[in-house]
Amino acid sequence: MTGIFLFVANSVFLGFGLAMDAFTVCIANGLHEPRMSQKRLCSVASVYAAFQFAMPVVGWVCVRVLVHFLTILERLAPWISFALLLFIGAKMIYESVTEKEEAGIERVQKTRLTAGTLLVQGVATSIDALSVGFTLSGQSIAGVTVASLIIAAVTFVISTAGLLLGKKAAARLPRTASAAGGIVLIIIGTEILARHLLAQ
Repeated sequence: MTGIFLFVANSVFLGFGLAMDAFTVCIANGLHEPRMSQKRLCSVASVYAAFQFAMPVVGWVCVRVLVHFLTILERLAPWISFALLLFIGAKMIYESVTEKEEAGIERVQKTRLTAGTLLVQGVATSIDALSVGFTLSGQSIAGVTVASLIIAAVTFVISTAGLLLGKKAAARLPRTASAAGGIVLIIIGTEILARHLLAQ
């Protein structure tokens, strides 16, 4: 019983640690799309949760099957995250600067996150979760699946909180919200890369 409790507790703590990047990205998304509906908000949070579920499983498979590829990917992961978040952040800043004053539904549609952007963000914020799969290599497929499900559930809750926080902040600074969101993404990407370089 104690072993099960420790396993669940460790998975929850892992989830919190891994979801911090998704949390800050979700704040940026809330700033960028302040009129996001509740249904869409849940869908967006689900994307991050899905990636946080999949990455540890992929990492677990890599440890068992593709050890050489795994080593290369581990070195490249922070650079990939940095590049993706830098690109998306710069794009959001550019759009906020160049977008014309529009009203009504056209403006809302223009500021919506695209599926492509959301998927890229999902990859960028979950690459670190690959390493969790490495550490869970001693677990059975059932164990890594349960751990990944717990991590995904924690990520969903935290991502939802980030989106709500971003939406609330956007209501107070509507004109600069999208640019602020882009800056947040660039800062996150830089922090991920700096953390990797300092650890070497």
